[in-house]
Amino acid sequence: MSYGVSAALQRAVFAQLTGDAPLSALVGPAIYDAMPTGTLPPLYVVLGSEDVRDASDKTGAGAEHSFTVSLVTESAGFATAKEAAAAVSDALVGAPLILDRGSLVSLNFYKAKAARVGTGSMRQINMIFRARVADDT
Repeated sequence: MSYGVSAALQRAVFAQLTGDAPLSALVGPAIYDAMPTGTLPPLYVVLGSEDVRDASDKTGAGAEHSFTVSLVTESAGFATAKEAAAAVSDALVGAPLILDRGSLVSLNFYKAKAARVGTGSMRQINMIFRARVADDT
């Protein structure tokens, strides 16, 4: 197993999301690798947790990364959040990400959960994607 590609994958995913015009049209620059301090915009995307499993085989070291991308909105309904979540999915699924370590074998959508946050009007959609990487360094 290799966890060595994790940082490279995160950088590539972040670059893909921040460089995607349809997503930027919906959320502007509010795409975060880490939550900023201060007031948050009413609609934003943030990279979340990651679970990694060994996917090595006889050709070399590799791993399967299940990572979360969350979309959060203050809108009372889910329509805006779902539109932006679809843009996140469109930007990532099958994207030919170039990693600065290792290589991407595949990138697919796995599942999502949409929920109200607390008792207010905040909504959050957590999308989980699976990336298979090879650590061919």
